[in-house]
Amino acid sequence: MKKIIALLLALVMVFALAACGEKPAENNAPAENNAPAENNTPAEAGTVTVKAGFIFLHDENSTYDLNFINAAKAACEKLGVEYLLKTGIPEGQECYDAAAELVDEGCNFIFADSFGHEPFLIQAAKEFPEVQFCHATGTRAHTEGLANYHNGFASIYEGRFLGGVAAGLKLNQMIEEGTITADQAKVGYVGAFPYAEVKSGYTSFFLGVRYACPTATMEVTFTNSWYDPTLEKEGATKLINNGCVLISEHADSMGAPTECESNNIPFVFYNGSAADACPNTFIVASRIDWAPYMEFAMTCVANGEAIPADWTGTIATGSVKLTEINEQAAAPGTAEKLAEVQAALEDGSLKVFDTATFTVNGETLTEYLADVDDMGDFQPETNVISDGYFHESEFRSAPYFDIDIDGITNIDA
Repeated sequence: MKKIIALLLALVMVFALAACGEKPAENNAPAENNAPAENNTPAEAGTVTVKAGFIFLHDENSTYDLNFINAAKAACEKLGVEYLLKTGIPEGQECYDAAAELVDEGCNFIFADSFGHEPFLIQAAKEFPEVQFCHATGTRAHTEGLANYHNGFASIYEGRFLGGVAAGLKLNQMIEEGTITADQAKVGYVGAFPYAEVKSGYTSFFLGVRYACPTATMEVTFTNSWYDPTLEKEGATKLINNGCVLISEHADSMGAPTECESNNIPFVFYNGSAADACPNTFIVASRIDWAPYMEFAMTCVANGEAIPADWTGTIATGSVKLTEINEQAAAPGTAEKLAEVQAALEDGSLKVFDTATFTVNGETLTEYLADVDDMGDFQPETNVISDGYFHESEFRSAPYFDIDIDGITNIDA
C-alpha cells in the first residue's frame, strides 16, 4: 500500500509544479499527531507545494522537544506551509511507521528530532525517494549517499560556552562576597548520556566557566536517559551534596532546575528559560533555534533545489541563541560581558576549543583523529586540530568532541 501511495505522490508532485500561481493557505493551524488540519490546503513557498511532517521523541513537556516544536510551527507559519506533528515517537520502528503515515498524509518534507530516529528515517527515505527527509543531530547522511536524506545541527558549543561564562561570573561574585573560596568554585553537570554531543556540550560549558573563573573545576553525572525528571533531580542532588555550588545540564526535564531552586543553587539551563519556575536561581540558557534550518530546507523543496547532506548553523545564522538573562540571579555585568564574548566568537578572534586553554593528562593536544565518517574528500579518521584549536562541527554537523579533559571528573566512573 505504501509503495502505491508513493507512486501517487510522485504524480501529485508533477501536478503541483503547475500550481505556482496559487496563494498560500491562510489560518494555517497545526494537525497534532496525524489529526488532519481542517479547511487547510497545502501552501506554497516556490514552484512545488510543500506539506511538512515532523516527528518528535517526546511532547511539549520535554524542553528539548518543545524547542523543536516551537521552531517547526514558526517556520511553517512564516512560509505558509501546512504541517503535521507527531509527538511521543520512540527511537525505534515507530519512527519509520510515523514517517510512512506522514507520507500517506501527503507530506513531501519530513523532519525528525532525535539521534536514535536516524536508522528508521533512513529506512523511510529509501522507500520514499520522492520525499525529502531531514534529521537533527544525525551522522549518516554523507555515508548513505541518499539524495533525499540530510543531517543538520548547529554550533551549540558556542552557546554552551557563553552560558559557562555567565556561570563563571556568578562564581566570581560568590567568591567576592565570601560565600565560597576560590578553591570551592566547583560546578556540577547533569548529563544524559556520555555521547560526543553531551561531552562537547559540557566541555564547552566548562571552558566558558574557566574563561571567567580560572580556579573552577567540574563534576559530571549521567542519567542515561534524555528525559527522566526523577533521575535528573537525583543527579542534581548528588552533585549538590558533593559540594557543587552551581549546576548546569544536558537533559530535557525541569528535574534538575527545580531541585536547584529548592536548594538555592544557581544554575544554567538548556533549550529554554526557567525564570518563571526558578526565579531565584536560573541565570540563562542556550538553545539551538531550528527555525532557520527548517525554513532553508523547506524552501529548497519548494524551489526544487538540493538540500546539503550536512548543514551546520551558527550564531551568525541565528541558529544559536541565549535566553534573556535573569538579572535576579546573574552576576552584575553579565549581559555586557556576554555581548563582548559573543562578538569575539562571531569574528573568530575567540575559539571555544582553543587547545591552549585545556590539557589532557597534563598535555596540550596537537593532534586528534576523530571518527567523522567518510566525508567525501575526508577520510574516516580525520585530524580535527589545526591552527591551534579543535574544529568542532566543521567536518560534519553533529558533534564529535569526545575528549575527557583535565579539570572535569565523572563521579559515576
